[in-house]
Amino acid sequence: MTDVRGRTAFVTGGANGIGLGIARAFAGAGARLALVDLEADALERAKAELSALTEVETFVLDVRDREAFARVADEAEAKLGPVSLLVNNAGVAGGAPAPKLTYELWDWGVGINLGGVINGVQTFLPRMAARGLGGQIVNTASGAGLVAVGSGVLYHTAKFAVVGMTEALRAELEPLGIGATVLCPGPVATDIIERTRKQQPRVGDPLTGNEHNAAVERAKVMTSWLARGVPPDVVGRMVLEAVLENRLYIHTDRIMIDPIEARTRALLQAMPAQESAAGPSPGF
Repeated sequence: MTDVRGRTAFVTGGANGIGLGIARAFAGAGARLALVDLEADALERAKAELSALTEVETFVLDVRDREAFARVADEAEAKLGPVSLLVNNAGVAGGAPAPKLTYELWDWGVGINLGGVINGVQTFLPRMAARGLGGQIVNTASGAGLVAVGSGVLYHTAKFAVVGMTEALRAELEPLGIGATVLCPGPVATDIIERTRKQQPRVGDPLTGNEHNAAVERAKVMTSWLARGVPPDVVGRMVLEAVLENRLYIHTDRIMIDPIEARTRALLQAMPAQESAAGPSPGF
């Protein structure tokens, strides 16, 4: 895609953090904006800011709600025109130690971090394909979607799936002129830890005193780590550049180089010494 001017961008989690940074970049480049988020006040602030640059409509939406997603999509396109830039960015950072996870936590975390991406793609991709006008789908994963580096099994599960989904979409959508991009950020200076804390369901089996203290300390460390990260507006400009160049991967820093190299070596070292008699799969 060589230009986003005049196109409509639909950005989930668009009122805060990375989503707002992306919205600012797209607005500055001339795209119309449909911003969705759970926080009505934040949406109002974002609209007040960005309306000086472009047409903006905002919608309160839980990305897990498929029927509501479809209704909001219809309303957004009625007001702003067909969506050809889809940014599935809404996400949460919570979880619990693996033995303390519950179905409620799984449904919540995977429902937002993966289900929200699936719902966005399933809502808009058929429309984009039928119109034949091309476009771009951007899915926010994480560096934790490339290597399991201690972010918790719930978070890694969802983010690994988003990376794989985007890679698979890329190959299938290329003949349609629709690009697919996956954002794999490292630390970004947002308040996602605090906002997640307010939303996350309670752990079913209460944490022990030591587990609670460890969780509190980890949250402090993560909050401090994120505060020193890349500003959201810088990430937004990275995403805009990737869309214009139709790039598959976006990394916000080089922090994952060593873990990715180590994982790649481990995968290659686990391969059989020679090809099996059946040969490679015909699907590859």
